[in-house]
Amino acid sequence: MHRFLSISSKSTSLKNQKQLHLPLVSSVSSATPKGQSCSHYFNQKSPSLGSRLGFDRFISSGYFPNRVNLRGHERNGNGFLRLKGLVGEIRNYSSETDRESIDYDVVIVGAGPAGLSAAIRFKQLCREKNADFSVCVVEKGAEVGAHILSGNVFEPRALNELLPQWKDEEAPINVPVSSDKFWFLTKDRAISLPSPFDNKGNYVISLSQLVRWMGVKAEELGVEIYPGFAASEILYDEDNNVVGIGTNDMGVAKDGSRKENFQRGVALKGRITLLAEGCRGSLSQKIMKEYKLREKVQAQHQTYALGIKEVWEIDEKKHKPGAVLHTLGWPLDSKTYGGSFLYHMKDRQISIGLVVALNYHNPFLNPYEEFQKLKHHPSIKSLLEGGSVLQYGARTLNEGGFQSVPYPVFPGGAIIGCSAGFLNVPKIKGSHTAMKSGMLAAEATFGVLHGGSNMEAYWDALRSSWVWEELHRARNYRPAFEYGLFPGLALSALEHYVLKGKSPFTFKHGKPDHEATNVAKLHSSIQYPKPDGVLSFDVPTSLHRSNTNHNHDQPAHLRLRDPDIPETVNLPEYAGPESRYCPARVYEYVPDEKNQLKLQINAQNCLHCKVIPGTIS
Repeated sequence: MHRFLSISSKSTSLKNQKQLHLPLVSSVSSATPKGQSCSHYFNQKSPSLGSRLGFDRFISSGYFPNRVNLRGHERNGNGFLRLKGLVGEIRNYSSETDRESIDYDVVIVGAGPAGLSAAIRFKQLCREKNADFSVCVVEKGAEVGAHILSGNVFEPRALNELLPQWKDEEAPINVPVSSDKFWFLTKDRAISLPSPFDNKGNYVISLSQLVRWMGVKAEELGVEIYPGFAASEILYDEDNNVVGIGTNDMGVAKDGSRKENFQRGVALKGRITLLAEGCRGSLSQKIMKEYKLREKVQAQHQTYALGIKEVWEIDEKKHKPGAVLHTLGWPLDSKTYGGSFLYHMKDRQISIGLVVALNYHNPFLNPYEEFQKLKHHPSIKSLLEGGSVLQYGARTLNEGGFQSVPYPVFPGGAIIGCSAGFLNVPKIKGSHTAMKSGMLAAEATFGVLHGGSNMEAYWDALRSSWVWEELHRARNYRPAFEYGLFPGLALSALEHYVLKGKSPFTFKHGKPDHEATNVAKLHSSIQYPKPDGVLSFDVPTSLHRSNTNHNHDQPAHLRLRDPDIPETVNLPEYAGPESRYCPARVYEYVPDEKNQLKLQINAQNCLHCKVIPGTIS
C-alpha cells in the first residue's frame, strides 16, 4: 500500500497516508516569531538554563553565546557537577562525551495549558508536603504562549481547582460570554438554530496570554521554564525506560555542517517525563507507537481536523465583547464535517476561523480557500468590512474523543493534554480537559517520587475524573457525522437533547483520515475565487501575518523518504492534494527543465500545524 505524507521514519501523515509518502525528519531548530527573543520571558529572579551553566543569557536565536567551562565546578563521586539551584536544591550536571546532561526530578515538554498545569500542581504538592523536587519545563516557542494564536472560549472549571484565587491574581480572563449563537449557513443565508454549546459562565480569552500568566505562577512556585528549546528526541536507559529528552542541536548549516556557533543539544534527564506537546506531538506519537499505547486499551485510531484562524481588529460599533458564534454548513459540502467560529474578544478584536475534518473525500478541496470563501458570506462580510487582519495561524485538532484516548502511561512518564487527545468535540473545547489531565498526572508523579506509588495511578484517576465523564457523554457526536451533515445533526440532537449523553451504544469512527480521500477522477476540480485583498488573501500575505521566521541556513525539517511517490502516485492519481491541504503552501508542484511537474518543498513557509506530523516545531 502506498503512503501519503510522512515526516519521520516512524510517522505518517494525516491526509493521506495511502497516497503520498512524504517522509520527513525532525527539524533542527524551532520556528521563532519575528522580533521576539527566546530568553526574556522568565522572571528575572529565576536563573535560566544558561546561567546555571555559567553564563547569563541566551541571544534571540537560542544559541549559547559560549559553552561554559565545566572543569571549574566541583564534581561529586559520580562525576556529576553540583550547583546550587533556585530554591535550595542541588542540581546534578554531567558532561557527556557529546553533550551536557542536567538532572531534574520531573521534565515536562511543552508550556501549554496541560504542561503548566502539571508543573504548578506538582509544586503545590511539594509545598503541601514540604518536599523538595525540581521541575523543568521546555518550550519550543520563543516565549511561553508564542505558538498559541489568540481566541478561545475558556471553561474555567480546571483553573478553579488549580488556582482558586485566579480572579484576585490578575488572570487575563475578563470577558465573559455575553451571547451564544449557532447558525446553519447556506450560500446567502444564516439560519439560526438552538445553541448546544452551553457557554454560560465561560469566557472569551487570549489563550496565549493565559499561559503566559500561568508561566509566571509556575515560576513563583520554583518551576524552571526554558522557552526557545525544542525537544528533539526521547532518552532511554538500558531497560528501555524513558529517562528524559534531548534538545535540538543549534548552529547547523543547511548542508548539515557545523557552523562556528554550533552547540550540541542538552540532555534533560528526569525521573519522570511528562509529554504535553499538543495535538500530534512528535515525541508523543513515537512513544505511543513504540509502547503500543493505543493497542493496550483497544483505543480506536485518532481522527483529526485542521483549524485555520485569523485575528481581526474591527469597527468599534460592530464589536460586542463576549459574543460567540458557531456555524455549520456552507462553504463546506454536506459530506465534509466542519464549521466555523467567531469570538469577540476585548479591544475591538475578534477571532474567526474554520475547522475542516481531515477525512474529507474530495482531493481538490482546499481548506485555506474554503476559509477565504467563508469571510464573504453576507452575515460575516458585514462584520469584517472596515477591519484589518492582525494575525494568521493554523493547527490540527484531535477529534477522536473518548473512543481514541490511548493508554497514557509509559515506562518513565506519561502523555497529557492534547498529546493524548482530550478535546470535547461538541463543545469545541480542550483547554480545561488538558489542564485537568496535567493536574492528575502531576498528582500521580508526586505519588511516585514521594510516596513510592506508580504512574498507573494517573490512568486510574483520569477514568474516575470529570474529564472521562465529559468525554463519555460526548462520545457519539463526532462519529454521527460519518453518515453526512443532516443525519449527523439529527443523531447529535438526539444525543444532546433526549439521551443527554447516556445512550446505551457507542458509535465507532469510520475509516482513518488517510483512507478517506478518493482518487481525483471521481471528483471535479474546485475553482476558488481570487482573493480581493480586503476580506480574502493569498497565502504569502497570510504567512507574513503568522510571524513565523525560519533561518534559511539550516537543514530543512521536511525531507522526502521516497522522492518518487509524489510524481508517480500523488500527482497522477490524486492530483497532488498536498499542494492544497497545507495552509502554508509548503508543498508545491513546479515544472523542471523538461517541463515535468516535480514536488518542491518550501520548508521556510511551515506553520508547524501538524497536518504533516513529526516536525519539532
